[in-house]
Amino acid sequence: MVVHKNLSLRFFFFFLIALLFAADSKSDSDLINELVSLRSAAESGVIRLEDDDVSRYLTSVATPRPYSLIIFFDSVQLHGRSEIRLQEFRREFGLVSSTFIANNNNGTNGTKLFFCEIESTHSEASFRRFYVESLPHICHVSPWTEDLTESDQMDGGDLTGLAETMAEFVERQTKLTVGSINRPPFLSKTQIGIITALIVISTPILIKKVIQGETFLHDQRVWLCGAVLVYFFSVSGTMHNIIRDMPMYIMDHEDSYKLVVFIEGSETQLGAEGFAVGFLYTVVGLLLGFVTNVVVREKNLNEQRLTMIMCLLMSLWAVRKVVYLDNWKTGYAIYPYWPSSWN
Repeated sequence: MVVHKNLSLRFFFFFLIALLFAADSKSDSDLINELVSLRSAAESGVIRLEDDDVSRYLTSVATPRPYSLIIFFDSVQLHGRSEIRLQEFRREFGLVSSTFIANNNNGTNGTKLFFCEIESTHSEASFRRFYVESLPHICHVSPWTEDLTESDQMDGGDLTGLAETMAEFVERQTKLTVGSINRPPFLSKTQIGIITALIVISTPILIKKVIQGETFLHDQRVWLCGAVLVYFFSVSGTMHNIIRDMPMYIMDHEDSYKLVVFIEGSETQLGAEGFAVGFLYTVVGLLLGFVTNVVVREKNLNEQRLTMIMCLLMSLWAVRKVVYLDNWKTGYAIYPYWPSSWN
């Protein structure tokens, strides 16, 4: 009787342990199925998480979890700040996610990693949980991560190459293969077909126009406008803006609704500031061309003199604005020196 009783107790304990393992396995599979469903419905497979979702899929699940998460932290309020490039990083993050899904959708690795995003507007508590102090911020939550503040954060250097370096970070942290980034083509097949048809149809018409000299390239006004534009972009620092990727403006740190166009100091120049100075230079250049080619042909001396005086006053106004801005930015002043005979 004692032996029978011991066997019954052992069987009961084994049954209870098996039941607990089955319950845990079922719970894990349910969570994975939920994440797969959310990924299928999300654009580029990036799941939007809120505070409750962070608790459900991370903090409330015992470690080791059956999956890892790569989380991108976003803030709609900062999308207007072009120097942060949040929207560009988010697009590249979506490319990494869609590439991983395409290359791992049919295997078991497809359910071991999920790409997610957390937006600050509705998930401020999650930002505090992960101790996010600045954006862009991308982190990897491994199956063994218990304290979210200790999750693996992507370094700033990994963001310079965008999707490719993001994929290297993911592969290094998860030991899973992302694959070559699948970037969408610049033009779709439909657009290429339409452009090709337009070229084929318009080619005979264009050839006829060229032979007859009726194209816009034969119009002197087009070349005049082109010369003015080349001059304007040359003196407005356009190449500086392109090489250094300078924004047109920035948001005021004290007032987020205020735009800053001019920055004091010679080290930095925004795009709009360069265009403003280039506009003033262009005004002086056009006035000079107007005086030397149009005003001199006016036969009425009174009208000629009046127009000349107006052009000089406008040129003086433009030059004074440029000198004032240079003095404000650099601290250097320009002093006039009169001829000694005037003293």
